[in-house]
Amino acid sequence: MLLLAVGTVSAQQVASRAKAMRMMSFSRPEYQIKDIKVYTDTMTVYSLASYIIYPFGEWSSVEQYITDNQLSWYREIGYQKYYDSMEVSVNRMKRYDDSYIDLYYSIWTKKVELLGGYIRDPEVTLENGVHVGMTKDDVFKVFFKKYPKSYTSDVAVLKVISGAGEVAEIYTFKGQKLRHIKIETAYKYY
Repeated sequence: MLLLAVGTVSAQQVASRAKAMRMMSFSRPEYQIKDIKVYTDTMTVYSLASYIIYPFGEWSSVEQYITDNQLSWYREIGYQKYYDSMEVSVNRMKRYDDSYIDLYYSIWTKKVELLGGYIRDPEVTLENGVHVGMTKDDVFKVFFKKYPKSYTSDVAVLKVISGAGEVAEIYTFKGQKLRHIKIETAYKYY
């Protein structure tokens, strides 16, 4: 019985890896996808594209982002701790449904950097066109040219992670619709 259980788990791991390798062959070249992992209901995609680090575009100031995207944001300015003892000025851009993105201006990159966010407002659109309310199929078409629908039918969470792992975009689906987008970062510097 133990041998059967070990064999079943091993077979599932091989099937997941085979599915991931096949999905890589369908990936869009502009996303520079280097690896895909499938575990239960989550597909994790590792990308080297700069889009992953700047999902709202590249901006030289927070004011430029506010002006150019033409959405009404409620802006809160405060300080957050980074690198254990350092405090940086962070702009929290909020929508009326509690969607938000946290931004700061980096003295190193001379750009507005994204620290995190949670989007459930369908009016907020990422640079690649993804927005809450899209169908699961349309979201996957952003990253893949084509793919077998059976490969994504069980996927409830799509994680797109930058190559060094510093930024993750987490797309959560409910049924066949994109319910919300969460952005997490592991930035430890200013």
